[in-house]
Amino acid sequence: PEAMADVPGTCELPLTRAVVQYRDAHERKAHGGRIQDIGLGLVLEGRYASLARVVDLGSAQEKSLNLSSELVILDWIYEPTLDHVRALLETRTEGARERLSRYCFDLALRVLDRVGYGPLTRPTILRIGFRDLCRDLDLHEGTAVRILMEGGERVVRIHMDYDAVALVARTGISRSDPTLEEALREAFSMADLRRSSSGPTGSVTYEVRLPLPVTSGEARALLERVRFGLGHLLARFEPDRYEAVEGVLKTFGARETLARLRLRDPGSASVTLHRASGSGGAAVH
Repeated sequence: PEAMADVPGTCELPLTRAVVQYRDAHERKAHGGRIQDIGLGLVLEGRYASLARVVDLGSAQEKSLNLSSELVILDWIYEPTLDHVRALLETRTEGARERLSRYCFDLALRVLDRVGYGPLTRPTILRIGFRDLCRDLDLHEGTAVRILMEGGERVVRIHMDYDAVALVARTGISRSDPTLEEALREAFSMADLRRSSSGPTGSVTYEVRLPLPVTSGEARALLERVRFGLGHLLARFEPDRYEAVEGVLKTFGARETLARLRLRDPGSASVTLHRASGSGGAAVH
């Protein structure tokens, strides 16, 4: 009995039909993730957490993820819903992929509405909002905004750490950049700026630690402030590009996916959230 008191170190919960969060660490992609993905997935086959077959509810693309080290389950879907998603994935007719993408994203929004705003849903909500921002300012394959520095010699790539609620600017050089530091302080005066070195080359990275949004309204206001700050950086280092982007936004408006959500704030959610993290993987709530 005393030996059984130790934790097994593995997650033994069948995950099929679960709606889970996943992060960069689960798939080792570019920092910030791909622009099509939202980091919220439906487990199509999850007998073993270490090899779960998941469809991202933003891009509707399948992934094989290792969820054994960290697992966040936001909700569960019905078996007929899972069968419908599988059928759409297997359909090869014209328009099937578009129908699947719409269905998956609508499912993601319903889950977020049902669960409400809180510490576990905050990373996904910030990722969806930051994804809109990146599509408006710098649409490419990654969820990041690239800024061409003075002289056009290098590119600074800024993505969001959704868990830490921070912007991360990667310079690609091994020395400090006073010009960029000054610009970041001006653009994000309400944030705490940290400098560090990472990677085999020791390239300098700046972390802009943003205020923690406690409510859904604060989260949307924070994303608007981030949009303003990144626009400030574009206006400073790439004025021609900034004018072009501003012209498009004035004509068509900014994307506002989060406006489709009716999020409950902390204290009003009634859904049980299961979290298993670390090496143990034991589910708690």
